[in-house]
Amino acid sequence: MTTSQSAITQRVIESILSQKLSPGERLGEQELADLFGVSRTLIREALMQLQTRGFVEVRSRRGWYVVQPTFDEARDAFAARRVVEAGILSNWVDANDEGRPLQSVVRTLREHVALEQEALRGQDVARRTFLLADFHVCLAEAMGHHTLRKILRDLTAHTSLVAALFQSDHDAQQSCREHALIVDALEAGDLTKARTLMLDHIGNVESALKSTAKPPAPNRLRAALESPNPPRANP
Repeated sequence: MTTSQSAITQRVIESILSQKLSPGERLGEQELADLFGVSRTLIREALMQLQTRGFVEVRSRRGWYVVQPTFDEARDAFAARRVVEAGILSNWVDANDEGRPLQSVVRTLREHVALEQEALRGQDVARRTFLLADFHVCLAEAMGHHTLRKILRDLTAHTSLVAALFQSDHDAQQSCREHALIVDALEAGDLTKARTLMLDHIGNVESALKSTAKPPAPNRLRAALESPNPPRANP
């Protein structure tokens, strides 16, 4: 089966979400072409798309690299997430149930939190990291915000790069607990509380960042991309 440009792009972004790809990693065109079994032309097109979305950069005479956000860019990414995610929760009204959340949406989010809890009990750090980041994308998708889901996919991937670069010490267990509390508030129909909890959660993740970046990781491109990324409840 032919691998498409969009499939390559998605694989790279999901590897960033799971922190299998780190800021500053080199993305060799030939290595990617061999790994995906496609031409360098198709790889170059995928990398240009990733560059447009702010995930990779080309360095003169050196090739393509995963971007390394500055601390100011890190702050900006979290600020954007506050606007988008607070907006989603501000405008969720279920006209069929007197303003209470759709139970099917809450069930989807409960299933996702259960997957997070299962991953936390295991040893697969990439799966755990991916699911914790993907909760926010799942929230937008479950609520029917398909355009915002795409925006949040990119924003959460950017903040995953930030967390990897600035050595976030935010506890994974805490993130999962905060997700569960947000779902509790949604199930109770308390959008104001859910929005407040979401903003607190994003703030907690941001405040865990350190002000100095760590050195780029050694190249591990094949290990990061050769296997599928962790699935979630509703891929």
